[in-house]
Order: sequence, then structure tokens, then C-alpha cells
Amino acid sequence: MKFCIIGLGRFGYQLSLSLAENGMEVLAIDSSESIIASIRDKVTQAVCMRVADEESLRAIGIEDMDTVVVAMGEDFSQSILITALLKKHLHVPHVIARAVNKVHDNILKLVGADKVVFPERDLGIKLASILSFPFVDLVQVSDKFAITEIKVPKSFVGKTISELQLRKSRHISCIGVKKDDKIKLISTDYVVMEDDQLILAGDNESLAALAETEL
Repeated sequence: MKFCIIGLGRFGYQLSLSLAENGMEVLAIDSSESIIASIRDKVTQAVCMRVADEESLRAIGIEDMDTVVVAMGEDFSQSILITALLKKHLHVPHVIARAVNKVHDNILKLVGADKVVFPERDLGIKLASILSFPFVDLVQVSDKFAITEIKVPKSFVGKTISELQLRKSRHISCIGVKKDDKIKLISTDYVVMEDDQLILAGDNESLAALAETEL
């Protein structure tokens, strides 16, 4: 897939690097020559320019991109203008824009952004989840629901998923097991083993209650 990242602040820069490391084609755009010089050898292409209008966007081949990320959240008006041009004039399939506040978020959605992100807020929420729940890993599906991976509590070992009655007694579903870094789906007659790591889904309160009593 082809990605274009416009604005290489801390968020845009790291996003560009991570996408490139994942094997994606990345076009990185910023007006700072020093920033472009530092990332040029790490992405597919890096261009030093200030994106100002439709022609400048066409000049960098924006119409060939699958996804464009407008990462210049601090420049409120410029990010809105670029997002509008990308969606309403250049018809880019997927545009993600960074917002710095709720007003910014609302305007970006009005001009056509497919998705609006708040990197600082989202990082804070993720860190709070990690600190609040002592699980191996945790993914927040929504504000109140998560999927997590736990080391098997001793009281689970030797019992089947059905015998644990997680859904009935704890309002949690076991959706899989991880062994040797591989995740596989399991049935209710699966017998839990000591070296298993269970993949659980449930609301935050139920998962937190499990953590307090079992881990």
C-alpha cells in the first residue's frame, strides 16, 4: 500500500518510520530541510516542500496514494484546507487527519476526513489502560470494552473453558489461546494448560475484577 504523510512532527515522523518498517511505501512531506534529510534514507521518498494548494498536492503524486495522513495538527487552518482538497477535489480514497481539540475534530469531519485521530489523547488512554490493568497486553476496542492477553491463573489450569464459566460468572469471553507466539481459536472443551496465555474479551470493569482476584 502507498501512504503519504504530510507534516513530520513527532507523530508524523514516527508514523512514517513505522509504516516503512512494516514494508509499506511511504512518501514523507515536510517543509523542514533538516527533518527531510534525517528521514530520507528510511522511507520510500521524502520531499521538502510546503503544501499550499491543489497544484502542490498533484505535483507530489498525491492521486496515486491509497491513504494520506495530514499530521500537521498544530497548523489548524492548513490541516483543514489540505484535508478538504484531498477529499473534495483530489478524491483520495482514505484521508486521516490529526486534530488538537474537539472543534478541530468537528471541522475536519465536516470537510471530509475519513478518520480523525488525537495522538496525545490516545496515547494517554492507552497508557492509563496499561497501568490500570496488569495484563500482558491490552487493546481498547472502545472506551469500555477491551481485548487482552493474560497469563493463566493457577486456578484455571486443568479445567476446560466451559468449566471456568467465564461468560456466566465474570461476563468475559475467552476467544483464543497463545502458544509459542501463535494465537489459535479454541472451543469450550479446550483444557487450559499452565504455559497458556488466554485471549479474553470483556468490558473494562469485568477485566479489572479478574485482574484483582486471579492475577
